[in-house]
Amino acid sequence: MANSNVKRVKTSDLELKDRLVAINRVTKVTKGGRHFRFAAIVVVGDENGVVGYGLGKANEVTAAIAKGVEDAKKNLVKVPVINTTIPHEQISRFGGAEVFMKPAAPGTGVKAGGAMRAVFESAGIQNVLAKSKGSSNPHNLVKATIAALTQMRDAYTVAGLRGIPMSKVFNG
Repeated sequence: MANSNVKRVKTSDLELKDRLVAINRVTKVTKGGRHFRFAAIVVVGDENGVVGYGLGKANEVTAAIAKGVEDAKKNLVKVPVINTTIPHEQISRFGGAEVFMKPAAPGTGVKAGGAMRAVFESAGIQNVLAKSKGSSNPHNLVKATIAALTQMRDAYTVAGLRGIPMSKVFNG
């Protein structure tokens, strides 16, 4: 995430909830039989605009999830949430996954697929319309969704960057 307006967050005083997005079982066949390893993609967030993702790999599912949660806590970012939805439409790509999201009226709910849904719910976004195009790989979908959310800017940020009052952002 080499984006200039990404707001990193420290984990110290946050109530983080983790959501498991996907578990991948990998088999290595050796002379002694099959060896299984697990990779878990986890999304964590405080349901108030802070979200992060992580990947954990281990010989057991629980250990992989724990490692994923620890990794996710190191990659937290702040995303703009306005009235339980997103500020504007956004398209983002990561690898073969392309995501499109747009704000929705209160009561709409999270209209999004599995990997995107976990990110939105962890970030505290309750009303959003989203579509994933291209690859459905959960790794790339999570990364594309978080990239799209970090590219979003609310009206206060835009006003601050332009050095103008809030009233001129919408009228001027």
